This record gives sequence, C-alpha cells and structure tokens, in this order.
Amino acid sequence: MDLIIVESPTKARTLSRFLGSDYQIEATMGHIRDLPQKKFAIKTDKDFEPEYAVVPGKEETIKRLQTLAKKAGKIYLATDPDREGEAIAWHARIACENPKSEARNSKFVRATFHEITKTAIEHALKNPRDIDMALVNAQQARRVLDRIVGYKLSPLLWFKIRKGLSAGRVQTVAVRLIVEREREIEKFITVEYWEIFVGLKKHLGGMMPDASIFNAKLISENGQKLELHNQQESDIRVSELNDAGYEVQNIEKKLAKRPPPPPFTTSTLQQQAANRLGWPAKKTMSVAQSLYEKGLITYHRTDSTNLAMEAVIAAREFIKQKYGENFLPEKPRFYKTKSKVAQEAHEAIRPTEVGWEAGSGKLLALSGVEGEVGYDEQKLYDLIWKRFTACQMSEAVFDETKLSVLATSKTNHYDLETLGRIIKFAGWLTLYGKGESDEDGQLQLPELFIGDELDLVKVNPLQKFTKPPARYNEASLIKTLEEYGIGRPSTYAPTISTIQDRMYVEKTENKFSPTSLGIAVNDFLLEYFPDIFDYQFTAHMEDDLDEIANGKKEWVPVIREFFEPFNTKLTSVSKVSERVAVETEVTDEKCPQCGAPLVVRLGRYGKFLSCSKFPECKFTKPFIKEAGFNCPKCGAPVVLRKTKKGKTFYGCSKWPKCDFATWRKPNVN
Repeated sequence: MDLIIVESPTKARTLSRFLGSDYQIEATMGHIRDLPQKKFAIKTDKDFEPEYAVVPGKEETIKRLQTLAKKAGKIYLATDPDREGEAIAWHARIACENPKSEARNSKFVRATFHEITKTAIEHALKNPRDIDMALVNAQQARRVLDRIVGYKLSPLLWFKIRKGLSAGRVQTVAVRLIVEREREIEKFITVEYWEIFVGLKKHLGGMMPDASIFNAKLISENGQKLELHNQQESDIRVSELNDAGYEVQNIEKKLAKRPPPPPFTTSTLQQQAANRLGWPAKKTMSVAQSLYEKGLITYHRTDSTNLAMEAVIAAREFIKQKYGENFLPEKPRFYKTKSKVAQEAHEAIRPTEVGWEAGSGKLLALSGVEGEVGYDEQKLYDLIWKRFTACQMSEAVFDETKLSVLATSKTNHYDLETLGRIIKFAGWLTLYGKGESDEDGQLQLPELFIGDELDLVKVNPLQKFTKPPARYNEASLIKTLEEYGIGRPSTYAPTISTIQDRMYVEKTENKFSPTSLGIAVNDFLLEYFPDIFDYQFTAHMEDDLDEIANGKKEWVPVIREFFEPFNTKLTSVSKVSERVAVETEVTDEKCPQCGAPLVVRLGRYGKFLSCSKFPECKFTKPFIKEAGFNCPKCGAPVVLRKTKKGKTFYGCSKWPKCDFATWRKPNVN
C-alpha cells in the first residue's frame, strides 16, 4: 500500500474521503525537524549549515512514519504547496530515509495540489515530482537569516536596554512603521476650518411641502476657491448666502461603471476580514487553513490573482443560471497579479466549488464535508465565495449627476456643488446586501434644468478641524507592508502577533500604538543598525529570497553577503553604544509607602504601577486604565481589561459586583 504524508489530521481525513482505503494517509502534525529553540544552531564557519533537531514531542510521530515507510510501495509527500510545505516534505523524507537503502529512498516523491478536490488530488498523484530544493533553500535561508538577527541582536538588547528582549528582521520594521506614525500624530498641529452647506429645493411657484430638498457645498467666491479659517469668515458668508438668490448654473450627467474587485490574495483577505469581521490576521489564517483542509477553498497563502480556466468557466455558468445573462460580461475576467514575484504560481483564494453557495446552513449541506462547518468558517467562506463569484460578474452601472449652483448676493457671487448618484444596474453588487458594499450611500437629486430657480431652505455652517494621520490597524498595516514589499503571504500574521506578544506595540480599539519599550528598542536599533532595518533593504532581502525560490540565486552567498557586515557592525555597537533607559509615564498618584509619584512601567505581563524611587522603594500595584465613560448599569468608571488571550475589552471597575462588559467603546457624547 502506498503512503501519503500530509501536515494535519483534518487534511488527512479530507484526502481519505476522496481516496478511500487504497492509501495509508498520515499527518506529521506540522514540522518534525527544526532549529532548536535554545541554541543558535547555525554553523557560520561552514556555509551557515543549520543544525536541525527533532521537534520536542515528535519522536513518536517520526517512529510511526519510519515504520510505515518501510512497508510502503511509494511514499507521496503531499504537504502544502509553498516553501514551508516543501521544507516539511524535505524534513519528512530525511527523517524516514534509510542511508543504507537506495531502493527505499527512491520511493519518495512530491505531490502538490492547490485545492483538495478529487480531480486535483488524482492529478497530483499521477504527476509526482522530486522535492524542489530551490523552495527548500528559500525557506532555509529565511529561517537562517531570522535566526542570525534574533540570536545575535537579542543579547545586545538585553545588555543595553532590558533582559528578555528580542529583535526580528521583519518585526522590527513593522514596529518602526507604528512608531513613525505615532510621531507624526504627536507632531501634528490641528488647524480649524469651516465648511458651509446650503439646503435647497426646486422653486415650484409656491411653498409646496413635498418639494425635494438637497444640500450643496460652498466651493468658491467670485470664481476663486474659498477657504474659511474661522467663525468670523464663515459668518460673513452665511449672512450673504441667507440673502442670496439661487439658480442652477450647470448640470453634468454621465454613466459611471465600477468593475468588481479581483479575487482575494492572502493580504487582501486579511485586510477584508479585519475591516468586515474585525478579525486579527492570525485568526483569519487559522480559519482559512481549516477551510482549505476541509476541501472548501483553494490554498490560502498566495499573492497571485490568477484563476484556473475551469473555475472561471464554472463561475460563469453558475452566474448565468442563477442571475441571468445580463449579469455575465461578454468575456471572462482575468486579473493581473500586482506582486513582483507571486509565489510558486499559486491561484487566488477561491471556493473549490462555486455551487457551494455562501449563507448560514447552506455550506455544510451542499459540500458534504465531514464534521461541522463552524460559524467562523461560514463567515470567512462567505467573504471568499462572494468575492470570487463577483469577480466574474458584470460591472455595476451608476447614473452620476454633478449639479452646479450659482448664489448671487448684493456684493458677491458664490459657486456651490452637489453630486447625485443612483444605481442604474447593480451588476456584481447584487451579491452584497445593504451595509456590505461601499455603494450604500446613494443620493437622488430632483429633476432640474439649467436656469431653474431654487429656494433656500437653510444655510448650515460646520466647524471642522484637520485630523492627524490615523494609527495603523491590522488591515492598513498589512497593506503598507505589502506596498513596501516587506514580508510575504506566510509572514504577515505571525509578524503582527509577535510584535504584540513582545509588548512592543499595543492594540486599543483595533488601532496599534507603540509602547515605551517598543519606542526604546526601535530607536536603539535604528540608531546603530539603520541599514538592516531600512524599508528598502528589508524589501531587497525579500526579493533575494524570491530569487532563491525561483532557482536564480544560491542561498549561502545571499546569507554571507548579509552576515559579514552585520557581524562586524554588531561587534562595534557592543563596544560603543550606551545603555538606553525605557521611558516611564509619571502619574498623579502617590506611593502609599514613601509618598513619591507612581509611574507606569512595562513588565513581563504588561503595564503595572511602580514607585518612581525603585529600587529604594519596591511598591507596585496593577495598572488600571479608565476608558473615559461610566458603566451604564451602575454608574462606576469603566476600565480597560484583557482576556487570557490578550484581547482588550471594556469592563466595569466594580466587577465582580457588576458584570457589565463590551468589546467596543460606545459613542459617548
């Protein structure tokens, strides 16, 4: 009997559903060999040879695989179709090989598929290949590179800042983005400005109550663009507009078309799940992994928007039958991948069967997968199914009207504008209910003609202030990393998780801000290692890893080119750099033991209050941050709390006497 080796039991069960009892299918349960956690394990004097060890707890798994390998006719290494999967396959082969048996070693072949369907699996088993060592070497190079940076810089950070710290090649750049954004916000100077909107309606020869009212925005004064900086300037125009006469100056009408967005890549799926579902990237990838292993979607680590022709044809047939020919474009849509190097020619993320429609309760019944399709899986599948199906549907068509209004006072004339937009043909937007698309805000203007008189309803001046740039959330951080070319589909989620676990950044209301520790580490590393944590340099290293994966570069010279100047710099910095103090935040509370001010410090488990005279005075107490509003149940202050998994929520300070809690901060007037 032939043996198939995969990573997970779920994937093994799905394969069994298609292959029956003709194959023995076993799971490695992830990596079985890796770099040891508590040892550098890189021979820098021997071409950076990694010293791999068996992952703790995987000894029995390896024994079982070795026993089955002896009996197997052929051994298919069917791990995931990317660099990480290729490396797991390579390690599995090494663990199961017999150095003395060429016959046994020749039984190993690699089988890859981007979707777990009967057709894809059978094709992969009929067309096996050798392990692609270019992909393995790209994974090894990333692992070695990250190990060098982490293990060499960490002791320096311990000595110069605080014990227990660590640095990462990509993670540090992500922290840099967040720190720099915070400093932009701190430096931002808010400027007052005013906007004026005028409520108008068509003059009907009398004050008819059913006349449609619309708002037009003040744009210019006497042909010059108008900017209002204070209330005095605003009041002058309000007074004139209240006494002005109004007429329609110009009407521009046009048809606007909006094509559907491309199917999901890893990055865009994580961004959409963050925006629509409020999920962190780590959760999105976990749920997507489950959907893939159950055979419901294609492989979810991809930066390609390519689609298989068979999938496109199936989608077009489904759309034609479900929605009609009007919703089907004349030709199939194909999307150009924006990524400079789309990894290993993957497809975009799509459902394996377009006929398995999204919707609560439908998916399990239609797909027939074994076991439960969970609530989170339903929600993520819904996003993927709609995005894929929409990408093959007709454009949405809008009637757009730009209305220009002339207001004439005794001394000046003013130009006002308003935009009307209504959906003429929904096209792909038909898939999305109210609140799901970006096109919910329609404004229909009354039927008007050039020269029509308008009646004034109300002049509405609004005081506004310029806003600083927004803090990054998960979606915008992933988008920025992708735009810089930093990281790849498999790295976004762990990068964001790691910088939070290390307490370099914290997330409040789904927005990232740096901690004092994160700022200290960032500033130290950028002062002494500006080249290594430069955006362009980090992106260039990612490009080198892609070149290795494509067989265009050898991995050892790439690592050596990085290591030699890095190691020299490290030695120099260790000697000349000064120790860095992590800034503390002084509070208005006094120490009950000595009367000195209490300060906010960052410890192993997060923030806490400590006496500013530490170590002379060792008083500490938990840090509780008030949320700025009172409990709707009992009136006590609401404070920020964290779950065991580190997720922030709002809870009553009187807990457990009061059980009020909420994930989101309510709007407080």
